[in-house]
Amino acid sequence: QVQLVESGGGLVQAGGSLRLSCAASGRTFNVYTMGWFRQAPGKEREFVARINWSGDTTSYADSVKGRFTISRDNAKSTVYLRMNSLKPEDTGVYYCKATWGSDNYWGRGTQVTVSS
Repeated sequence: QVQLVESGGGLVQAGGSLRLSCAASGRTFNVYTMGWFRQAPGKEREFVARINWSGDTTSYADSVKGRFTISRDNAKSTVYLRMNSLKPEDTGVYYCKATWGSDNYWGRGTQVTVSS
């Protein structure tokens, strides 16, 4: 079992920045691929970014490439999402996900609201 707790969300103006954090507890953090997903009101949850166990491989949704950066600190069992040049369409609840084999764990999410 892995418990995930997101933080760092809030209200920001378009063009601004936020850094989300996801703190993990439970099983060994550094075996997990970690990901960020988001869900806007009335829409399905969508992939945002992913980072492998060692942190040397990342992938991003096209909509956030060049603006968002995912990173992790295995010593702190934490994954981060740095979000720059935020747009109103980035608004949503951001969720952290841990994956190892067929095991998947989700956090409860943190709200990000970008005003125009």
